[in-house]
Amino acid sequence: MTRVKTNVASRKRKKKILKAARGFRGGRSKLICSARETLEKALQYAYRDRRNKKRTMRRLWIVRINAACRLNGLSYNRFIQGLKIGDVTVDRKMLADLAVKDPKSFTMLAEVAKQSLSA
Repeated sequence: MTRVKTNVASRKRKKKILKAARGFRGGRSKLICSARETLEKALQYAYRDRRNKKRTMRRLWIVRINAACRLNGLSYNRFIQGLKIGDVTVDRKMLADLAVKDPKSFTMLAEVAKQSLSA
């Protein structure tokens, strides 16, 4: 059986880890073992927080919509209920954007919600 040298492959693996660990502090960016452990943990955090980001953004949108609703004399849940009854299909991301950037059109939506609630 022929002899296999793993030098090239192992160097490639180590370089890949150290390249990804750039910017870590101290030995975590220089030592293979520490770099690998830190990188694995960093990738776990990144995976988890990509999902958490969706949660936090939705919470922010709801806070912004609620603040704009209060200015128009509605609570958040009554506003959303009025939009559903009035067949207005605008998602929370767009509603929050309207609340911040275009208050006049948000006021129009609030009026639609009020009318559908009273009807």
